[in-house]
Amino acid sequence: MPDPVVIAVYDPRWPARFAQLRDRLTAALGPLALRIEHVGSTAVPGLAAKPIIDLDVVVATPDDLPAVIGRLRPLGYTHEGDRGVPGRDAFAAPPGSPPHHLYVCPAGSPALARHLTLRDRLRADPAAARAYADLKRALADRFRNDRVAYTDAKTAFIDALLAG
Repeated sequence: MPDPVVIAVYDPRWPARFAQLRDRLTAALGPLALRIEHVGSTAVPGLAAKPIIDLDVVVATPDDLPAVIGRLRPLGYTHEGDRGVPGRDAFAAPPGSPPHHLYVCPAGSPALARHLTLRDRLRADPAAARAYADLKRALADRFRNDRVAYTDAKTAFIDALLAG
């Protein structure tokens, strides 16, 4: 049975956890990583979230992906393909590492733009962030043991915010 969906109050240590993960990835990837972005709810100060750090490694082109895979493998990352999201390759985190989701996105990909726009809109609009936190708590109660349903149920809110 998968881990239940749990929404935690904002933890001020999340940015430091991101920085530790970012620094390790930067050392391994060197110039392949144009930048590494903290995305997702843990990147929004004050926002309740699943306590899992989301990171987007931005690369110049999709052609960089094989080299990135090669450099992440010794760190314990496993490439999982795009998992149904074109322009965003997912990696399973190494066992024993802080909970995080790692994605590699080419600069200019729609998936990267979506992550950054959502993060930036939530950072800029405290009312939207509160509404999103309330929705996430309600959905976590409703879909505690179904992460796919939880994620799918957030889509309309996210799409409306992004269209906004």
